[in-house]
Amino acid sequence: MNAHAATLRTPQQDRSRATRRRLLEAAVECLAEVGWQGSTVAVVAERAGVTRGAAQHHFPTREDLFTAAVEHVADERLAAVRASAEQLPPAGPGRTEAVVSMIVRLYTGPLFRAALHLWVAAATEEALRERIVALEHHVGRESHRAAVEFLGADEDVPGVRETVQATLDMARGLGLANLLTDDGPRRAGIVRQWAGLLDSALTAPAGPAPDAGRPGC
Repeated sequence: MNAHAATLRTPQQDRSRATRRRLLEAAVECLAEVGWQGSTVAVVAERAGVTRGAAQHHFPTREDLFTAAVEHVADERLAAVRASAEQLPPAGPGRTEAVVSMIVRLYTGPLFRAALHLWVAAATEEALRERIVALEHHVGRESHRAAVEFLGADEDVPGVRETVQATLDMARGLGLANLLTDDGPRRAGIVRQWAGLLDSALTAPAGPAPDAGRPGC
């Protein structure tokens, strides 16, 4: 009987997970389209195709719903990083440009747009700000760690850590430039140029230690 009950619960659990995901996706879409003020639980529930009662069963308060939406976007962005890594070429010519292109795509796709709208909402809503700041720190750390791994960078070499971070910051800037118009052609040239500079920075021999070769110091 217990096994039978477990079998019956599985489809219900699947439906519950699917409903939760629809609500999270609808919450992000609402923020993107109508902003925080227009993104009520009722509006999100209608967009997700569920009743308000069902929405409140999963997320009792509005803050619960949008905090979970922030976590959902963060998880999806990190999952996109991991998935993209599987498509990278092996070490050798073209690897660095492929890594830079991958990073830039992560900042020009729909997940970055969703995150940006959440940032805007958090700028004026204290209930969201603390959670979003914490999650963005987490996403930033994981993205940096992934970039170091994909580039094969040695952060013990002075300047390499800052160069990797500059790559992420550059990609974020390109993502912002792409919000209003398609910046693809110009972006491709920047990616090629940056990849060349990055290759030079990552393969340059470490400079001498401070005061090396200076007698009596």
